[in-house]
Amino acid sequence: MSTTLTHAGFTQDAFDAFLAARDEPGWLTDLRTTAWRKFNELPMPSAGDEEWMRTDIRLLRLAQYGLPAAAGAGPVPPGLLSRGVDLAGQVTTLNSHTISAQIQADWAAKGVLFGPLDQLVAQQPDLVRRHLLCRAVEPHYDKFAALHAACWTGGALLYVPRGVVLDQPVHLLTALADGGVDLTHTLVILEEGAEATLLAESTSLQETGQGLHCGAVELLLAPSSNLRYVNLQDWGTGVWHFAHQKALVDRDAAIQWTIGALGARLAKVNQHVALVGPGATAQVNGVMFSEGRQHLCYHTLQHHEAPSCRSDLLYKGALQDDSRIVWRGMIKVDPGAQKTDGYQRNDNLILNPRARADSIPGLEIEADDVRCTHGATSGRVDDEQIFYCQARGLTRKEAIRMIVAGFFQQVSDRITIESVREALAEAVARRVREYE
Repeated sequence: MSTTLTHAGFTQDAFDAFLAARDEPGWLTDLRTTAWRKFNELPMPSAGDEEWMRTDIRLLRLAQYGLPAAAGAGPVPPGLLSRGVDLAGQVTTLNSHTISAQIQADWAAKGVLFGPLDQLVAQQPDLVRRHLLCRAVEPHYDKFAALHAACWTGGALLYVPRGVVLDQPVHLLTALADGGVDLTHTLVILEEGAEATLLAESTSLQETGQGLHCGAVELLLAPSSNLRYVNLQDWGTGVWHFAHQKALVDRDAAIQWTIGALGARLAKVNQHVALVGPGATAQVNGVMFSEGRQHLCYHTLQHHEAPSCRSDLLYKGALQDDSRIVWRGMIKVDPGAQKTDGYQRNDNLILNPRARADSIPGLEIEADDVRCTHGATSGRVDDEQIFYCQARGLTRKEAIRMIVAGFFQQVSDRITIESVREALAEAVARRVREYE
């Protein structure tokens, strides 16, 4: 790994130097110091932990990485999600360092904030303090959460004031050079009646690039607000990806959260939606495609804390080569969350018999007036379908691409943003290979 990209190791000396260079408010320094202490106390996850029993990280050498020291070399490739989109603002980071940021002046005049979290925590300390790592993501959940809470740098804050409808998307592009470290944090705050669309994607400068991402996403929706959030993970094939992501959806608010999981050597993501106010709704869409020896593990939780809420989750995964996808989903309904309507489904299409898909749906219901259903399927691509397509002039590869596209169509139909539908379809299609 290039020593110009990180301080070697997550050591006490490196952390002390990191804090000294930040010049941050005392409350944030205290938060970091407490999390650092917890990081050093907590063990690395192992197969003995129920949450990690299907995800083997014994080959991860955390000491090979460290706090980002320099942005590294560019240029950063343009994003897929923003192609052809009229953006209200854009933030680009490389190895956890912001390299560009802008927001249109007319939106800034209406009080919208969109820019580097490092910068805005200094400019808006009271706003950030009320929300950062104290309402959504639990900073001491595990060793990776504590590491992020202690050492996060870079990322973005999106804040939309009460009643403002931000009808142009904003775009966050996060990039890694080979051997780099990304510790970015995404914080979205929508006040009552606000609306916004955030397109976020991650990429490596090299397709086979190595590195470490240890990040977090916090989405905070006040009553009657509306957020469309897209998160496309497309790291290089050597990147270790760990993330904790949580949305709090208040009374009559709505979120459409779309996940694209395509890159990384290994990904372990906890995605949590909490419906905390009556009438809140959440739609969660997932597109997962694995190849080579990739391991993608996503744990989802639809937590119904308030009555009369609705959640709808659909994850679809396609697997080729020797890859593996693990999806573990839970709908949890609290005792007072009557009139809950919860649904979750996971389907997997296995393109090679050596690939493996694990689907573990679950329900934990403590209310008696609810409608909750779940389901999961896994199956191989139908040889008759391939033959049918080939009989009409398509090559085998074209036939498989068409079948895979059809498999993901149900998710695509739920996505209302054209650029996102096209980007996901293109990213998946270029990965499909022939197989026997």
